[in-house]
Amino acid sequence: MLHIVHLIERRHGHARGASIALRLVLASALLLALGLGLLLSGRALAQDAAASDPAGTAIRLLDRLDAGAYAEAEAMFSPEMAAAVPAAKLQAVWEALPAQAGKANGRGDAKPTPGAGGTLVEIPLQYEKASLLAKIAVGTDGKIIGFMVQPAPAAPVAAPAVAEDAPYGERDMAVGEGDRALPGTLAMPKGDGPFPAVVLVHGSGPHDRDETIGPNKPFLDIARGLAAQGIAVLRYEKRTKARPQDFAGGTFGVDDETTNDAVLAVDALRKTEGIDPKRIFVLGHSQGGMMAPRIASVSGHVAGLVLMAAPARSLLDIVIEQNRRFAVLDDNQTSDAERDAIAQITAQVRQTRDPATDIATRTLMGQPAGYWRSIDAVDPVADAAAVALPMLVLQGARDIQVVDADWGRWRGAFHDDPKVAFKLYESLNHLGIAGEGNGSLAEYQQPGHVDSALIDDVAQWIKAH
Repeated sequence: MLHIVHLIERRHGHARGASIALRLVLASALLLALGLGLLLSGRALAQDAAASDPAGTAIRLLDRLDAGAYAEAEAMFSPEMAAAVPAAKLQAVWEALPAQAGKANGRGDAKPTPGAGGTLVEIPLQYEKASLLAKIAVGTDGKIIGFMVQPAPAAPVAAPAVAEDAPYGERDMAVGEGDRALPGTLAMPKGDGPFPAVVLVHGSGPHDRDETIGPNKPFLDIARGLAAQGIAVLRYEKRTKARPQDFAGGTFGVDDETTNDAVLAVDALRKTEGIDPKRIFVLGHSQGGMMAPRIASVSGHVAGLVLMAAPARSLLDIVIEQNRRFAVLDDNQTSDAERDAIAQITAQVRQTRDPATDIATRTLMGQPAGYWRSIDAVDPVADAAAVALPMLVLQGARDIQVVDADWGRWRGAFHDDPKVAFKLYESLNHLGIAGEGNGSLAEYQQPGHVDSALIDDVAQWIKAH
């Protein structure tokens, strides 16, 4: 579950993101929550005049945060931002940064990018242990309408070329039609078909087609690993990555963000020459795994499901749990700032679930209450039981995001179902990458590849069905 909200960064998020943010609020926003791009308020988007000095405004905001003048920083926000991110929350997040990133060592130059609703200003932040990037959206009235801190992106790395003698090839393939179509890549085995095929569904966050997370590309690894074994794989840019403008309003749900496009991807494969339309599977990672049974139900043309690190419980509950876990990752203690941030998140979850809260109200991580309620209404275990499809459930024992409670719920519901197989990998983390010792957020920034044994298990299971 791996991206951008008013203050903090996602999975699928991100996931889901998804470069990996720090911990606490920053970590959860990326690892668990859905970031939908830097969402500007409708009022700000409607304004036309240019702000006089957006870069200077962004710099002054950081100056005030560094000085501990949180009330003065809040005064720079639009009313919507001030309501979503009051001074106390600013303080909790800003003062939690050094605990994970180390001592602050200065800033880089501000880079403003004008847009229709204002200007996005990016400012590199140098810390002792990490390079971060502040993204500050300044509205046309000079008020700050969006703010987030995320790990500084690595230099873009193109996917390695496919070797000429590889037993598969890759080609562009769109998901959907017209202006709203999403760009994708089909990895197609060479030789005579028809071949079984897989649609890859991202975790939370605005992911690219490779589900790039730091230097890692889990979906690229999985797609090419399966294609080399005779299984076609379609991966595509998530809508929140390719078309964030589709989420500028306050009324959207998880189907708009994930389900509908995955259904279109299944349909696209069914119409592709060389693909067996009766053997199309969905592999969902993290939040994508949680949504996979729902995708199969809506589609009606899915032959089976592969759930990789899939939550089995409510994400609203898990986000609180994750924050508590991340708070003690470094020193086994929870600071006052961390405790305050957890209390604020808990209150936002309560506000989200309150029927009196309007669905357009920005609550947890700056997303509309209606979006979170649409996720809260998903019961992946019940959905999986209803579709009654063959399933392969995969879990890494070193996963610090989707944990034993989720694995146990899947096992408890389907342990005696002959159509469902389970695989637990002792050394794998949330990305399916092997490591040693306790899992950590920093591990996601270390280059690696999805474990070949996991890919082989998926290939064998698909061929058996």
